[in-house]
Amino acid sequence: MYNLVHVILRTFFSLVFRWKVIGAENIPAGGVIIAANHISLWDPPVLGTAIPRKIHFMAKEELFSNPIFSWLITKLGAFPVKRGAADRKAIRTSLTLLENGSVLGIFPEGTRSKSGKLGAPEPGFALLAIKSGVPVVPAALIGTDKVFRDGHWLPEFKVVFGKPIIISRDNNTQDTMEVMSMRIMTEIGLLLEAANSSSGKQV
Repeated sequence: MYNLVHVILRTFFSLVFRWKVIGAENIPAGGVIIAANHISLWDPPVLGTAIPRKIHFMAKEELFSNPIFSWLITKLGAFPVKRGAADRKAIRTSLTLLENGSVLGIFPEGTRSKSGKLGAPEPGFALLAIKSGVPVVPAALIGTDKVFRDGHWLPEFKVVFGKPIIISRDNNTQDTMEVMSMRIMTEIGLLLEAANSSSGKQV
């Protein structure tokens, strides 16, 4: 099912929205975390379709209350997480996926930005990268918040991937985790700034 949906969405995004995917070659093989800004409900499918590998996302547990929808998003790689608390089960699931060489997609802000501007990361965001030892690839989503909104029915949008960031497993202090979280957010911000500047838009 995942491969079929991937092909359908990739064709749809290419023909209808004329999307651009930049820097996908920066995603290494093996376990990796993709960390992106979050501005639209379109972000998970757009980010997942932008790479040739299956990507897994944490999704708020409320989305799994409907059995049919729960079955669908589980098939597409999502798993539940309790927001506002340290969900040990979700953390274990994430670490197992990464140790098995899978791709984990994360929106460090924890929720969608209504303004479109990059917010602060959730506390302990870098914990998964430190515990797993996998690289983190920053990603910028541009224009997905305009889809079917404010007169922009079919806007062009972009997905830009940056260079991998390697985080040592030894950097496991609280201060180091906060520093690394902010470093990753800074890299996402730089990708957004560069992409918006190249298209003549203001950040």
